[in-house]
Order: sequence, then C-alpha cells, then structure tokens
Amino acid sequence: MAIQSISSDTTYELIKQGIKASNVRAKTIANNMANVNTKDYKRFNVVFEENLKNQGDFSKLELKRTNPHHFSSNNSNNDDSISIEQDKSTSMRNDGNNVDLDIEKVNQAANTLKYNALITDINNRFNNLKAVIK
Repeated sequence: MAIQSISSDTTYELIKQGIKASNVRAKTIANNMANVNTKDYKRFNVVFEENLKNQGDFSKLELKRTNPHHFSSNNSNNDDSISIEQDKSTSMRNDGNNVDLDIEKVNQAANTLKYNALITDINNRFNNLKAVIK
C-alpha cells in the first residue's frame, strides 16, 4: 500500500488555492475601501470560484514543479484560477466612483468567514495526519 503525500492531495491543493484567493480578495477589498472617495475609481473584484467551476474536473489540477526534470500533467497551471476584474459597468455617484462602502464591508465579512473556514479545515487535516502518525 502506497503512502500518499499530503502535497499530492487535490483537496489540499484546492484549500491552498482558496486561502491564496482569500488573501488576494482581502487586499482587493481593502484597496476598494481605501479608494471610496477617489474620483473615477472603479472597483475591483476577485474571481476564483467561478474560474474553478469553469475548469470542470477538479481532480486534474496541476502539481507544483520545483525542478524542470519533474513530470508534469497535461493540464494548465492552476495559478490562472485567481483573477482580478474591474467593474466598469456601474457608477454609484456623480464623480464616476462605483465603490459602495456597505457592499465592500459585507464582502470583507464574507471573505473573512471563508478564510476562517479554510484555515479550520486545513488545521483539522493536519491534526488528523498528526494523530495517524502518533
């Protein structure tokens, strides 16, 4: 019976990407909130979950290669699943700014909840692994 490394677990890779996306989203939300009074500023949004849905089969995520001699799969690199898009379609005020501070605060709270859930999940996985090793 082969022992599976935690770094080759696709769920672990998804959690790791989710945490990375959550960090990018937190910075983006903070940037939007900082520019709430900037004339003609258009808010930015992080797209992660939608990109994962569009990728289809989650079991085919690319593993990280640290050496060019390592084997690679036929899939594209999964760093492309996190993207930042600018919302140019709306304008909340006469000065051209479309940042709604209330919406940004709600997005910040939701992002914090997602981040905490991902951290709890990865901690539980490591605790289970630690218990098995003991």
